[in-house]
Amino acid sequence: MRFKAANELLARVPFAKGARDWREGWTALLDSGRALSQTFFSAPRRLTLLASDALATVLSLELAVWLRFEGQVPSQYLRELPVALAAAVACRLACNWAASLHRWSFRLSGLPDAVRVALAAVAGSALFMLVTYAAIPGGLPRSVYALELFLSTSAFGVIRFGPRFGASWMGDRMRTWSGAERAIIVGSGSEAELLARDLQRTPDSKYLLLGFATTDGNMVGCRIDGRPVLCHLRDLPRVIRRLGAQMVLFADPCLPAALVRETLDRCAESRVRFKIIPNRQQLERLSVAMLEDVSPEDLLPRESVAFEDAEIRALVRGRRALVTGAGGSIGSELCRQLARHGVRQLVMLDMNENALYLNSRKLAEQFPGVDVRVEVADVREQQPLLRIADRYRPEDVFHAAAHKHVPLMEGSPDEAVKNNVFGTLHVARMAQSCGAERFVLISTDKAVNPSSVMGVTKRVAEQVLLELAQKSRTRMTAVRFGNVLGSAGSVIPIFKQQIAAGGPVTVTHPDCTRYFMTIPEAVGLVLIAGLGGYGQLCILDMGEPIRIAELARNLITMAGHVPDQEIPIVYTGLRPGEKLHEELLTEQEERTQTVRNRIKVACCATPPRDLPVRLAGLRRLADDGDREGVIQALQELVPTYRPGSLAEPAPRELPRPASVVSWRRPAPIAAAAPPAPPA
Repeated sequence: MRFKAANELLARVPFAKGARDWREGWTALLDSGRALSQTFFSAPRRLTLLASDALATVLSLELAVWLRFEGQVPSQYLRELPVALAAAVACRLACNWAASLHRWSFRLSGLPDAVRVALAAVAGSALFMLVTYAAIPGGLPRSVYALELFLSTSAFGVIRFGPRFGASWMGDRMRTWSGAERAIIVGSGSEAELLARDLQRTPDSKYLLLGFATTDGNMVGCRIDGRPVLCHLRDLPRVIRRLGAQMVLFADPCLPAALVRETLDRCAESRVRFKIIPNRQQLERLSVAMLEDVSPEDLLPRESVAFEDAEIRALVRGRRALVTGAGGSIGSELCRQLARHGVRQLVMLDMNENALYLNSRKLAEQFPGVDVRVEVADVREQQPLLRIADRYRPEDVFHAAAHKHVPLMEGSPDEAVKNNVFGTLHVARMAQSCGAERFVLISTDKAVNPSSVMGVTKRVAEQVLLELAQKSRTRMTAVRFGNVLGSAGSVIPIFKQQIAAGGPVTVTHPDCTRYFMTIPEAVGLVLIAGLGGYGQLCILDMGEPIRIAELARNLITMAGHVPDQEIPIVYTGLRPGEKLHEELLTEQEERTQTVRNRIKVACCATPPRDLPVRLAGLRRLADDGDREGVIQALQELVPTYRPGSLAEPAPRELPRPASVVSWRRPAPIAAAAPPAPPA
């Protein structure tokens, strides 16, 4: 501290003649002092190891001689013992020094270090034999050499590995006394071993490792890093109850989602929590700090879809892009991905000025090299969009603005038409007017054989795109996908809020299924399929659909509760416009499709020839607020649309908690009274 204070004082002296030289000399002296102090303070550790090795060698040789002669050592060997001890110590220390055993990491030593200790011991014994045969006539009995080798090697191993095992034992005791969570690792491979090693070596680890559960029955009863493989995965609930485990850690980042779901189902009544190593981590860097709570993304019944960054960057780098709905979940992620992959200018357009402001600030901070512009505008008004297009001249236009809530749109079909249908028409015409090269519409699986206003308006929006694409120089593509996990207003945040409030968790139907994908997957699909020029309608191969009731049960289990006991599940019945099962393709689209990187490119039906005339009539009905007329016009545009009816029967009666009030289905839209005229 005095050196530092003196250096700081000298730094404040005015730059008189020679002051700089004094300061540089003083700094060099301080650096030399630090280096000497590091050497000085590290020397005791090395000297202690060498002294311990010397003492162990002396004791090992004396004990070997005593054991060889059963305590009755002949006088001739007693006279030569000091020479033998000196030779043994010199040979052992020389070989240990050559093997760098004095430079030892007690915490990170492993099997290669144990082999190094053994080789140094063997070399020391060989050198000791040569020296003693030269210094002592006849040498020592051969059994003494063998005993000394065994005892010295054992002593060296205890000196170097004993502190690690002691620290591990003490760490377990400390974690037990501090109330650390009792954990079981799922896995028995190298990933599980890496995680267990890091968990036990981390001083402030909050997990007390009990053992492992595995899918390999041959591993049961074995040990990994000193911990037992407790059971097969199917017996995990029984072991959890027996040992009082509180946490299950999935060690394999490539664990199949089906196995994760199966484990959650088995442990539904065990009141344990779950963590997992996410797929994006690399195994050579695996550690306890990487563990995350098991999320719904880990339960998807398919492998995650990863898109190459280089391919996306080649499509968008250096271009001007405009995104509508930039304040929403998909729109904001689209903006982030575009900025990350190097667009030159990014125009963010939305009516939600608060979300738009926050997202634009975040992007400007993360990607200062991107020209981020913000425009507050309504896609239902065409003239402002045309002025924006003329101002920025975007090359790529992404249309993510839409009304997406199915139950709300059932009560406001006129507003759904204005936003979803004519908003798409206005943005597409904007792209045409400014000479944009590519226009991408984000659609939904609810547009297939629609039963809701939201779905049928998105289907009509696809028809609008197809009709404009026939006579436009702008390349137009609709990208269709299912539900997005974690998006605003989706089922996952609602379930989590209900679980946090203690339930009940409300599910529409016990057999209801949905296709799910993650937000990064959705955006990757939009960028690759929408900009790649593969076709006018692209769909992601989303694997098998997920039962919503099963998803709710898994979320309750992941939160550490017991479904139907601590958190009840209540079935409320399908709401107006909802279907029991969603579809991704119509029959005609299924007959002609190609696949590229799990992207299906469908051949679309030709839109009606009189589509502009029908759209003009639909606009008049929407402007007049004629909801029944809007429904009828939509049905004429999309004959497969079934308005005001459910695609599947109501749910069967199931036992419900007595405290739950029965749910009453709202009246159909057709029976609703028309809005009162303004005063």
